[in-house]
Amino acid sequence: MSTLNMKDTIHPEYFPQAKIRCACKHVFTVGATKPEMETEICSNCHPFYTGKEKLIDTAGRIEKFKARRTKAEAVKAAAKPGKTKHPKKSGVSKKK
Repeated sequence: MSTLNMKDTIHPEYFPQAKIRCACKHVFTVGATKPEMETEICSNCHPFYTGKEKLIDTAGRIEKFKARRTKAEAVKAAAKPGKTKHPKKSGVSKKK
């Protein structure tokens, strides 16, 4: 009787020397449940790890954000000098 209480028939086969192939042609070995795997990106070609991180802005989101921010600052600056008080509401107060 095993001391680990693991059933041999329910666990997948383990391959300690599984080959991982990246789209950048980099091949490395790891332990896995499949003998070979393919991946699109790895630590050898990922922009975060290579230091060649690029910002891709396909929809012009940055420019749109900057335009909204500039417009908001202009509106805020225009409203600042002439502070106006809001008239008090007439009617019944909410105090009880």
